[in-house]
Amino acid sequence: MVGLAAMTLAAGLATTPVAEPGERNIFRIPREDDVRVQKIARTPGETGWPFTVDEGLLMCLFVAGRPTVYFAVVEPHDEWHEEPPVRLVMVSSDPFDATLANMAVNDLIVRTDGPAERMALFAPFEALGRRLCDQPRGTEMGPGEL
Repeated sequence: MVGLAAMTLAAGLATTPVAEPGERNIFRIPREDDVRVQKIARTPGETGWPFTVDEGLLMCLFVAGRPTVYFAVVEPHDEWHEEPPVRLVMVSSDPFDATLANMAVNDLIVRTDGPAERMALFAPFEALGRRLCDQPRGTEMGPGEL
């Protein structure tokens, strides 16, 4: 399941120019093994959880040379589909990323009064995800390990 989410994320970002060595290169195309992943889940009574689902994958990889954090949900699927669908939320304290980049997945994000509140909810998860990006490529961590 983790590999599928990482592969989906990397494939979706493969629209940059020809790959160059070094994952921090602005022109490098991310690959599945570049993604760092940590399973996260809401604890009972937790406040400040920005997502409408109780668990998912926090993911980090370098996109256009900068660490970028995502929250991934692997949706249930039926026998008609080879792979389960993966939905991604960009976790960012940047108002553009926090609102416009997530318009298609707003149902995965709790309703807020505006971008400032959404950015405040995302900030601790973005910080955790950026620490995840400090780990070696391909790292898969369990809950609470980082």
